[in-house]
Formats: sequence, C-alpha cells, structure tokens
Amino acid sequence: MTKHSSDLSSSSLQLIRKAAIPTIIAAILAVAVGGAVRGSAGAIGALIGGLIVVIFFTIGQVVLNSVIKNNPSMAMSVAMLMYLVKVAVLFGLMLAFKHTSAFDTKVFASTILLCTLVWTAAEMWAFSTGKVLYVEPGSGPEIVPTVTEKDKLF
Repeated sequence: MTKHSSDLSSSSLQLIRKAAIPTIIAAILAVAVGGAVRGSAGAIGALIGGLIVVIFFTIGQVVLNSVIKNNPSMAMSVAMLMYLVKVAVLFGLMLAFKHTSAFDTKVFASTILLCTLVWTAAEMWAFSTGKVLYVEPGSGPEIVPTVTEKDKLF
C-alpha cells in the first residue's frame, strides 16, 4: 500500500466520522421525540429510519473511496450516481413501508429525511473544511536550477 492510498483511506474514514456522528445524534433525538410523541411505534420507526440512512450513506462513502483509489477521474460521476441511487432507494423504502403497522411510518419517513439532510450538510461541511492534497508531494518533475556564467562569478 502506498502512502497516498493510506492517506486516502484515513481521510475517507474521517469524512465518514464527521458525517455519521451528527447523523447518529439526530437519529437519537428523533427516537426520543418519536417515542415521546407517538409511543414505542414512533421510537421504532425513528430507529429503523436512522439506521437505514447511516448504513446506506456509509456504504456509499466506502464504495466511493474504492473508486477514488482505482479510477480518480470517475469519482464525481460515481458520487453523483450513488447519491441519486441512495435517495431513490430511501424513497422506495418509504413507499414500501407506507402502510405497515410495525412502526409509525410518519416518524420513519421524517427520520429518513432528517438524517439524510444532516448527513449531507455534515459531509459538505467536512469537504469544505478538510485539507485535501490535490497534488501528490514529490510527483512532479525534478527541477534543477540552471547555473549561468553570471551565477558562477558570485
């Protein structure tokens, strides 16, 4: 493993942490509010919704990290496609569980929406405040200054 790929993995893990921690906090708050307002069905719905978002978005970042390692030029295309797929799958899950009686579907859908927004905002904050090298140190051409006759006199 090269130094560059290990740095990329650690930055990806740091990005996941910076996005997951606020999302988990939001999910815990949603469980508490859902439980207080809608009882145990609300708490269960919020718990399931929060877990789904954290798991989906973590998997998405891990896959994107793999793409960045193997083919960096495809990173933006894959990131946009994965985000679209995640949102579509989350929307599909909300529709699939629309009429379930196992948990409160309104709390479930609200928690998915809340956690998705929190993850996205935290991820944008992490991207904007993170220091990412866009040129790998030592990868450029070796530049040796030329010595002219004038320089030799001094």
